[in-house]
Parts: sequence; structure tokens; C-alpha cells
Amino acid sequence: MSVLAPQVLYAIGGIFGLLFIATGIVWTIDRRPGTELKLRVRSWWMIIAIFTVAMVMDRAISSVLLGFLSFLALKEYFSLIPSRRIDRGILLLCYLAVPLQFYWAYIGWYGMFVVFIPVWMFLVLPATMTLIGDTKGFLTAVGTLSWGLMMTVFTLSHTALLLAAGERHNDVAGGAGLLLFLVFTTQLNDVAQFTWGKLTGKRPIIPRVSPNKTWEGFLGGLATSALVAMLTGPYLTMMDWRWSALAGAMIACAGFIGDVTISALKRDLGVKDSGGLIPGHGGVLDRVDSLTYAAPVFLHFLVFFFMAEQGG
Repeated sequence: MSVLAPQVLYAIGGIFGLLFIATGIVWTIDRRPGTELKLRVRSWWMIIAIFTVAMVMDRAISSVLLGFLSFLALKEYFSLIPSRRIDRGILLLCYLAVPLQFYWAYIGWYGMFVVFIPVWMFLVLPATMTLIGDTKGFLTAVGTLSWGLMMTVFTLSHTALLLAAGERHNDVAGGAGLLLFLVFTTQLNDVAQFTWGKLTGKRPIIPRVSPNKTWEGFLGGLATSALVAMLTGPYLTMMDWRWSALAGAMIACAGFIGDVTISALKRDLGVKDSGGLIPGHGGVLDRVDSLTYAAPVFLHFLVFFFMAEQGG
């Protein structure tokens, strides 16, 4: 197990304390089984528990755990999209890309990390499909496979790279502090947007994609996330309160876009959930949709403003 900074342990304890309080309040005010709010609370427990395990374990084990989460998201994605029978070997190549991508993250090889899927897999997949020789449905197949790799593997692998980069660059709380800041802020934004939307939401923001998303919910979540990030960032990251507030706002915006982007995908495919791993509340991709945008945005924000000047 990795040795965590005291403030990370305190923060984890505080988060679980908040979850206990939220669970008690929800069950007190609403005793009906399977309501949306109860399902959301259950999913928040699962996400926080998974990433807590990832933070407290040895980093090699953490990378494997995060890679497996990405694998499940990719598998769910492949189960949703139409695919050609001839592309089964191509799907295997996509699955093999998962451990490789997370290995680059584990060893902190940033150069290979940022080009492996966007460049090499982007070139290898259509080349292999071309050599197979079946051109029917070629463009649709190569597009959906490449986009799936980017959304479920490349984006989520940034969580593992945060752990590696944080050990070198975050002298406040290490990689665990960066990952905790990202996951907590992302989940907090989800909670805050849902709550503000239910309490004050009147004007839909993109009704044809996600009718329940409102401007009031989005702006309330943005303000709440920025405020809490401003308070927690200096204790978990190398950022002061100003940069932390900016990072919190960016994570909130990116998380919202990730959420509605996966909603657009599911709406196009005519499905409500990406899977059934979490009874009553969808699959892995449903739960990490916000992180698909928030993780890369946050990491490259840190790289540009804080890590490059310290040696990349």
C-alpha cells in the first residue's frame, strides 16, 4: 500500500463522512425504494470507493485497477455500437491497447502516453482493416472504433498519469492528492448540478440531448465546484486558492460536457444506460462519463501551467 499524505487521509475521511450524512438524509426524507436520488447516492458511493482503493494501493495495483475500469467502459461501448463480424480481430487490438496505454501512464512516459492512441492506434486500426480487404462499412467502423478508444481508454488513462505525475510534481499531497481533487470535484459537480437543477431549474440548456439539464443546475454546480475547489485545492495540490478555483471551474465545465456527450451517444443509439453493472443506475460508462472530459482537461491544465516549468 502507498503512504498517503495526512491531508489526503483527512479528506477521504471527510468525503465518506459527507456520504454517510447524505445517505441518512436521503433515506429520511424519501423512503421509496429505487428513486433517482437514492440511485445517484449509491453510484457516488461506488465511484468514491473505487478511486479511494486506487489511491491507497501500490501505484502498480492502482494502475491495473484504473485500467480495468477503462476496459469495462470500452467493453460497454463495444456492446452498444453496431460492428462488422470481420472486425473481431480489430476489437482485440483495441482491448490490447488498454494495458499498453496504462503502462505508459504508470511509468510516466508522457511522450508515448499522448501519442499512442491518438497517433499510433489511429493509424494502425484503419491500416489493419484495409489489409483485411472488406470496404463495406469501412468508414463507420474505423470511426466508431477510434472514437471509442479515445473516449474510454485515452481519456480515462489520464487518471493513472495523474498518480505518476503527482509523485514528482505535487509536493503537497502527491499523486493521490491530485487524483482525489479531480474525482471529488467531478463528483461534487454532478451532485451540485443535480441538486441545483431540482431546486431551481427552469430553463433547459440542451433539451434535445439531455432535457433534465438546466442553466440553473449548470451554473449552480459550476459555482459550488469552484468554491469548494478553492478551499480544498491548496491542501491537496500544488495550486494556490486562485488556481484551485479556476481548476474547479474547468473541471465542472468539462464534466458537464462529458456527461452530455455520452448522453448524446446513448440517445443516438436509442439506449437509456450503457450497461447494467450498477443495478438500476447503468454501467461503468454512465458513471465515468464526466471524467472522460474532466480528467484530460485537468491533467493538461497542470502540465501547461505547473509541470512544464518543473521539467515536464
